[in-house]
Amino acid sequence: MKDSEAKMSPGGKVRAQAGRPGGGELLQAVRKAAKQFKSLLPVLCGVVLLIGLLRAAFPPSIFGSVFRGDPLFDSLIGAGIGSILTGNPVNSYVISEQLLENGVSLFAIAAFIVSWVTVGIVQLPAEAMTLGTRFALLRNALSFIIAIIIALITVVLVSSIGGPA
Repeated sequence: MKDSEAKMSPGGKVRAQAGRPGGGELLQAVRKAAKQFKSLLPVLCGVVLLIGLLRAAFPPSIFGSVFRGDPLFDSLIGAGIGSILTGNPVNSYVISEQLLENGVSLFAIAAFIVSWVTVGIVQLPAEAMTLGTRFALLRNALSFIIAIIIALITVVLVSSIGGPA
């Protein structure tokens, strides 16, 4: 059967085939993506507004005093902040861009992003109640340590291929 020929649908009705395969799936995927973006837009707007407030409240000099440029120390601080704040990845990218513009090291930013999505201090009580205290504490502790290791490895690899260090 050619693409332009009619095809029998499961309900017994005749319908025309689309000119290219997957045309209906593509349209469905675009609609689904638009719907997801629409639901995510208020959260992103909130993050942008929050960043604006934080920039007004905390001058860039504060970031220089907290993040000293020491890879291990910056990774610890970045992972600690990400562990406490916790959120979805999209928000961490927006926040990380602002941190980078304020001179925060890539070590801190990488640790922040990884711990932001893997460690959940805020959700710890709910996680302990549903999965068990021992499991929740162990998972969060290991995720925190791994976030620091991933940050160190990521920055070393990025700088070895000529990226910013």
